Amino acid sequence: MSASNPAETVDVAILGAGAAGMMCAIEAAKRGRRVLVIDHARAPGEKIRISGGGRCNFTNLNAARPQAGFLSQNPRFALSALSRYQPRDIIALIEAHGVAWHEKTLGQLFCDGSARQVVDLLLAEMDRHGARLRLETSASDIRREPGGGYRFAVSSGGEVACAALVIATGGKSIPKMGATGFGYDVAAQFGLPVVATRPALVPLTFETGLLQRLAPLAGVALEARVSAGKARFDEAMLFTHRGLSGPAILQASSYWREGEAIVVDMAPGTDLFAVLRQAKAEQPRQAPQTALAALIPKRLAQLLVEAEGVAGRNLADCPDAALRRLAVAVNAWSVKPVGSEGYRTAEVTLGGVDTRALDSRTLEAREAPGLFFVGEVIDVTGWLGGYNFQWAWASGWAAGQVA
Repeated sequence: MSASNPAETVDVAILGAGAAGMMCAIEAAKRGRRVLVIDHARAPGEKIRISGGGRCNFTNLNAARPQAGFLSQNPRFALSALSRYQPRDIIALIEAHGVAWHEKTLGQLFCDGSARQVVDLLLAEMDRHGARLRLETSASDIRREPGGGYRFAVSSGGEVACAALVIATGGKSIPKMGATGFGYDVAAQFGLPVVATRPALVPLTFETGLLQRLAPLAGVALEARVSAGKARFDEAMLFTHRGLSGPAILQASSYWREGEAIVVDMAPGTDLFAVLRQAKAEQPRQAPQTALAALIPKRLAQLLVEAEGVAGRNLADCPDAALRRLAVAVNAWSVKPVGSEGYRTAEVTLGGVDTRALDSRTLEAREAPGLFFVGEVIDVTGWLGGYNFQWAWASGWAAGQVA
């Protein structure tokens, strides 16, 4: 852009080349709008590329019934977009580009090959419909034009003027990939309230003393039922050098708050006290850790019997009170994390632009016509397993119908 022609005019400017931003660009361009997508990163769709272990968990079949699976101060806000752009719609787009996929578990859909295929098909659709992409470019000094529309400066020089401005800059999670609170700043600038943000879908951490006691368990994984408040998740859990991780913990982290305990059942569906009493009656000479190891990992069984002071005994020598305490330690371990690993490893950001300030059908700001917010920047946060991508596709699609 030359100094003699500093203002570039487009119909729709989209800040952020992630899942929501690129979907919005495709849909707006389909309607004949002149669309420009700007991103400060070197490559588009970086979160798509690293998601799902590099295979992109691009949606969840259960997101078609979004009564559960999403957190927000107004959980009903997301229903309009999610009902109009469903998992079957992104599946159709994926298949139209010849990308093979499979269902893994709990409705989670992954690419058979690389997540890069999803990025490539989005870029192909943008190119096909004439949406342009400008990378390694930042926006600043956003302002509303007196006659409507918006104008902002770009780091490459000059300015961009647009009738509609879409903020698709995501949240604060994974700052090493360039994540910032930019979108929240824009919202605040135009008078939109922002719900306090915090890391979500994130490993939880323990205090030093507990970590030292649990050190032998680092790397141990098992199926567990993890409860935080009224929320409960049955998935895998992993002991780490910092605390707990794994899908069940990541899910619970979205509901956990500092100062609260989580409750972990490490043998879900099994009444461990009944099992231990039966083993005591049938095999009284069996060691308690042997009986436990039939249901939980051996290292965990050993640590629990040592903590209970019954290591080296036979079941016959263990009073029922000791067996009950062992059972509680397995079936109802109440533990109070001191924190989380923070935005550094969080998959998403909880909170964001207050949904009361947005039209649920169009994602347009009620008090700032022509200004739209899509994706993670809004106070809508999905469960682990493809829900957040479905919100990105759906919100980007919805804004793209009208911007």
